[in-house]
Amino acid sequence: MLFNSYIFVFIFFPICLLGYYGLLHFRQDKAAKIFLTAMSLWFYGYFNVSYLLIMVGSIAVNYLFHRGLSRHPRKSLMILAVACNLGVLFYFKYFDFFLDTMNHVFGTSFLLRGILLPLGISFFTFQQISFVVDTWRGEVRDCSLIDYALFVSFFPQLIAGPIVNHGEMLPQFDEIGHKPVLWERMAEGLGLFILGLAKKVLIADTFGAGVDYGYANLSLLGRFDAILVICFYTLQLYFDFSGYCDMARGIGKMLGIEIPVNFNSPYKATNIIDFWKRWHITLNRFFTKYVYIPLGGNRKGEARMYLNLLLVFLLSGLWHGAGWNFIVWGALHGVLYVATRFRQKRFAHSLLYVAGPVGNGDDRHSGNTTVRHTNVRRIIVTFVSRIALFIYVSVAWVYFRAESIGQANQMLVTALRGPVQKVSVQLAECLRPDEFWYVLKVLHLDRMSFSGYIPMAIVLTVGLYLAMVGPNAAQRMEKMKYRAVSVLVFAVLMVWCVLTFSQVSTFLYFNF
Repeated sequence: MLFNSYIFVFIFFPICLLGYYGLLHFRQDKAAKIFLTAMSLWFYGYFNVSYLLIMVGSIAVNYLFHRGLSRHPRKSLMILAVACNLGVLFYFKYFDFFLDTMNHVFGTSFLLRGILLPLGISFFTFQQISFVVDTWRGEVRDCSLIDYALFVSFFPQLIAGPIVNHGEMLPQFDEIGHKPVLWERMAEGLGLFILGLAKKVLIADTFGAGVDYGYANLSLLGRFDAILVICFYTLQLYFDFSGYCDMARGIGKMLGIEIPVNFNSPYKATNIIDFWKRWHITLNRFFTKYVYIPLGGNRKGEARMYLNLLLVFLLSGLWHGAGWNFIVWGALHGVLYVATRFRQKRFAHSLLYVAGPVGNGDDRHSGNTTVRHTNVRRIIVTFVSRIALFIYVSVAWVYFRAESIGQANQMLVTALRGPVQKVSVQLAECLRPDEFWYVLKVLHLDRMSFSGYIPMAIVLTVGLYLAMVGPNAAQRMEKMKYRAVSVLVFAVLMVWCVLTFSQVSTFLYFNF
């Protein structure tokens, strides 16, 4: 089931809210948890009943491992639990990739199985791995099957994260039925959901139409077309995934459960280290705790630290998809990350550092001038660094989006050395929402020769501003004052989003 669908907005979630709070009203705390778990299983099974069987089986087996490790925290049992989880993930996600690689390298002719990838398996598998490992470490108290099933299946974050941990969720499950309903939190949750929905259906899907056209007609693109398609995908992925996370947090708030932030304006980062503190925060946290630190982290020398970092990024690329193009994407991020860490260790003073006092009481004018120059310098360096990182990340995203390394290389070559020609009218029309076109007609701008490019320019400008300059959804909700104008704006956004549901599209991270 999709958040951006009629059945979710008008049937599933109203039933969920009414049933959940109805049971809490009658002090049926345990029944409310069971109800929420059952609704989560319905949400997941709506895609495919066979998916539901896989997830229920995974929950049952991992809960048995949890119980066993709670009583006998043997390392061998923990390793077996992790191996079972990784084995299931390997079979469904990587087995065909493994066979295809074997065929290419050794000239074998193994038949690919065409295994259907269960939605969200990468997310709920990692979530359960963290749970059994933390149980072995003694960090998890013994929990009931109901709490564990709800922890794994909680529908807002089930399909595309964030990857939550027990410390964030189990204490909140204990409080179900023991805290009052806060209408301010309900309003904030609804606002987050609407903003996330708008990111997805009004912005991400608009950019997605241009991206799909560009990759389907790669041989017809000129240089400027290819550059635009690369930029479109960079923005599509951001608004698609961050929109999902905003909706997940909003739904959680309406149910009285806080889901951790997974995005914090990553395109405002000025270096790749800052980027990974902002993009897919919970995945970065998982790899740090369960891969990087166990490998030795930075405790075994500088060379080993850089090797560990590279390995983490290669695994991150492989986690996102079973293909060499994803590994290349991870390597690009890993190389820049290591280079940035190396530079930071070698040069303690950054470009923004100014040694010594900026002035004193006897030289106020000079001090003020120095401060102004420092501020101007800081702004310039921040701007240049942000743009440079955006370009690098955009280039790396090409390998993330392309179906193969060859297609990615072709897109990049076209962007660098393709024919210099006017931007394709067909590409521009992909970013022409009907609403904008009606406005152009009313203003009689549709008759101009460049009118077809106006909507594309507006959508691109708005996307770049929101992603790189403007406040994000969480920041907007923190400063939100619930007045008539605000309510009207959110109502219009919600109606506009619902009217686009006839063009429903899945979230990009469903594929990972």
